[in-house]
Amino acid sequence: MTGRIAFQGEPGAYSHEACRKAYPSLEALPCATFEDTIETVRKGDADYAMLPVENSTYGRVADIHHLLPESGLHIIAETFVRVHINLLAVSGTRLEDVEGAMSHTVLLGQCRQFLGRHGLKPVTGADTAGSARHVAELGDPKLAALASELAGEIYGLDVLGRHIEDRAHNTTRFLVMAREPDFKRRGEAGMMTTFVFRVRNIPAALYKAMGGFATNGVNMTKLESYMVDGSFSATQFYADIEGHPDDANVRRALDELDYFTSSMTLLGVYPADPSRH
Repeated sequence: MTGRIAFQGEPGAYSHEACRKAYPSLEALPCATFEDTIETVRKGDADYAMLPVENSTYGRVADIHHLLPESGLHIIAETFVRVHINLLAVSGTRLEDVEGAMSHTVLLGQCRQFLGRHGLKPVTGADTAGSARHVAELGDPKLAALASELAGEIYGLDVLGRHIEDRAHNTTRFLVMAREPDFKRRGEAGMMTTFVFRVRNIPAALYKAMGGFATNGVNMTKLESYMVDGSFSATQFYADIEGHPDDANVRRALDELDYFTSSMTLLGVYPADPSRH
C-alpha cells in the first residue's frame, strides 16, 4: 500500500504511532485538528485519516462522534495502540538531573506514581509530541517530556524511563477512514459494522430497536448516545456491532432497527482488528 495517511497532532503523537504501526509504508501527514484531518482526505491531499475514537482509561474522544457522521468519509479499518509513556530528555541527561516533566494533562495524570517517586514536578504542555519538541528546542536537562518513543526518536531525545504509565492496560482505539467504502473484504478475525441512528418518537422505541440484535444473535459491542445540536430532546446513537450487513442475521437485525428509527447512517463495514479479541 502506498500513499498518504493524515493524523491529528504533531510528528511523534500517538496518532502518528498508530499510522506507523498499521500502515508503515504510507507517508504520515500531521494536521492541526480533527476537522483538518478529515478535510485533508476529503480534498484528496491524503488517502486515509487515522482518528482516535476511544481510550480504555478515559472513554470516548471528545467531539469525534459528532464529526464522523458529517465527515463524508467511510470507516475501512480499526487499529488498537497500547499507550506506552516514556520520560524523554536531551541527550546526556541523567534522571537525577531532571526536575520537571512536561506533557498533556492526561498523560501527566497517568504517571503520578513515577513522578512522585522521583520528585518530578508536572508541567502542563499543549500535547505530548509538542512537549517533546519543546524539550528538545529548550535543551535544558532540568525539563523532560512524557511522550512516545517515536517522539523521542524524531526529536533526538534520550529515554530516561520506559513504559512508566501507572496502568498497564491503557489502550486507544483508532478508526481508519477513506473517501470510498469497501464492503467486499472479509477479515480473519471477523467483521465490524458501525452506524449512527435516531429512534422514532414512540414509547420504548430504543428497547424495541435493540431487540432485533438480541433475537438474531448479533453482538453489539458499543452503544453510546449524544445530543444533537445542543438539544436535550434530540438524541443520536452510535453503535458498533460484530458482523457484516450481508450476513443473514445482521441483515434481519438492521431491518428491524430500520422499522423503529427515523434515520440510520452506515459509517463503515471493516475487518475487526485481531487484537480486539
